[in-house]
Amino acid sequence: MCPDRAPAPVAGRVAVPEDTAAITETLALAFYEDPVWSWAFSDPERRLEQYRAVWRLIVESAIDGGWGWLTPGAGAAALWILPGRPELRPEDEEGMGRRLEELLGEGAERVLDTMQRFDAAHPQEPEHYYLSLLGTHPDRRGRGEGMSLLAESLTRLDAEGAPAYLESSNPANEPRYERLGFETRGEFELGEDGPNVMRMWREPR
Repeated sequence: MCPDRAPAPVAGRVAVPEDTAAITETLALAFYEDPVWSWAFSDPERRLEQYRAVWRLIVESAIDGGWGWLTPGAGAAALWILPGRPELRPEDEEGMGRRLEELLGEGAERVLDTMQRFDAAHPQEPEHYYLSLLGTHPDRRGRGEGMSLLAESLTRLDAEGAPAYLESSNPANEPRYERLGFETRGEFELGEDGPNVMRMWREPR
């Protein structure tokens, strides 16, 4: 998800509603060429607009739950979903299909199918924190901000004795996650011509 080098010290903080726009923009730019999501949102000319609309709902939900994190200037952002909570608020979940159809037209089917495959592959037990999205603004890449923010979050999870789960949408990032204690738990496919997504789990340390 996040194209960073080794973690470097950085101070993250909990996101508040006023951070929504900045976090959404960072994630939209960070995922523009992501192997999975650029395949799902296949129109490069409209992709940023579509990302902004969809990611914003996830950002708002994570902030509501109190586990959206960011570095100064929203250089990097991590959206965690608390144990037992849905990724989207019920009202957003209900309207997602309609929103995607408005944004993508016929292309909405591919994105909906992708989301459904993510949901189907998501482990239900034991309860865990779910890293929904992690991204670094392109202007801040190569400084280790994203991985440092993730490491800081994991320190808090370790203090709670809580496991964590994520999906890696970019194979280049899997070694980075492994260095922070994540282990692969298999992968799933996205349609006949789609990329594979790696499932990764981390026990508390």
